[in-house]
Amino acid sequence: MSDQHRTSDEQATPGSHGYAGWQPPQPPRLDGTSYQSAPESPYSYPAPAEPPTQGGFDGSEPPNPPEAGSTAPQGGHARRGLLKGRLALVAAVATIAALLGGVTGGVIAERRDASASSSAATIVSPVSINSNGTANISAIAAAVSPSVVQIVVKTSTGTSTGTGVILTPGGQILTNFHVISGAVNGDGQMTVTFKDGSTVSGSVTGTDKALDVAVVTAAGVSGLTPATLGNSAGVAVGDQVVAIGNPEGLTGTVTSGIISAENRQVSVQVDEGSTRSNGGFGFPNLPGLNGLPGRSSGSSSGSSADTATYKAFQTDAALNPGNSGGPLINANGQVIGLNSAMYSSSNSNSTADTSAGSVGLGFAIPINDIKQVLPKLQAGQNL
Repeated sequence: MSDQHRTSDEQATPGSHGYAGWQPPQPPRLDGTSYQSAPESPYSYPAPAEPPTQGGFDGSEPPNPPEAGSTAPQGGHARRGLLKGRLALVAAVATIAALLGGVTGGVIAERRDASASSSAATIVSPVSINSNGTANISAIAAAVSPSVVQIVVKTSTGTSTGTGVILTPGGQILTNFHVISGAVNGDGQMTVTFKDGSTVSGSVTGTDKALDVAVVTAAGVSGLTPATLGNSAGVAVGDQVVAIGNPEGLTGTVTSGIISAENRQVSVQVDEGSTRSNGGFGFPNLPGLNGLPGRSSGSSSGSSADTATYKAFQTDAALNPGNSGGPLINANGQVIGLNSAMYSSSNSNSTADTSAGSVGLGFAIPINDIKQVLPKLQAGQNL
């Protein structure tokens, strides 16, 4: 075989140097000419390519993965650095989003809590004011009358009649102390009459003689309609008001008027003897009455320990014996006071002459003052 043919065969066979066609360097020819490859025969065909073997395409074994701690090739290191940078960016964005989400959620929760608290503090208005700003008296009467009851206490010495305001569906009722004073010691028998005419027995739950208020409980009842207690701090002189009560036993009587004055200091005898003799109503000791400060419109055998003193709303809504313990209601149908006393122009030496009736000087205990002690009374305390 000539050198040229050998060279062609060697080119067609993969050498030990890893790729086909590689020629080993040739020593220089003696005549100074270079070796020439034999011209390719037009009838020759290239040898078919061998299928790649396991590993590299040249049959070599694949490189082993780098061991832990070894330095990766430069290209892999760049790719890994880029990947780590992207992962760090994603993690940072997720962290910021979580923080913002937490802050936003906290603000929303706080606003919801504030909104819930605000809603809880809002007082319902059972009645809407007329479009011209006046009180809708017939609507007030219809809305609140089911929450008003008549209270009668009979003792061995007489009968006391008054009014009460339903506090709970289970039968707790707010009234004046002087209305139920005969039943405090267990001597008097109390009955409660509802708007529908039904009557049940009642018992004293809690009392505050100094403020002339009490809570009683009607026996064996449920599903009653409680009145809405308003905010007496918002009351102004000239506001329209409605009174509902049982004057002289005339149940469900409705009268109306305005707030004539605020913070009138009133002292009322709350002993059983005084209230029994005037039909269960408080007759106040008004400062400056008949030009004599502290002079009462009547005398009483009660001691100073049986006197309640408070700052009252003055109203010209007609109040008469039997209205004690009834609600004084604003234009929204909310109870803003408890009717407790009235002035009578009768002879100052008489304690029970009520023939003159109402003269437009009625007094009510502000409901905010009552709210301060009401939970204790409902819990059964005697203050």
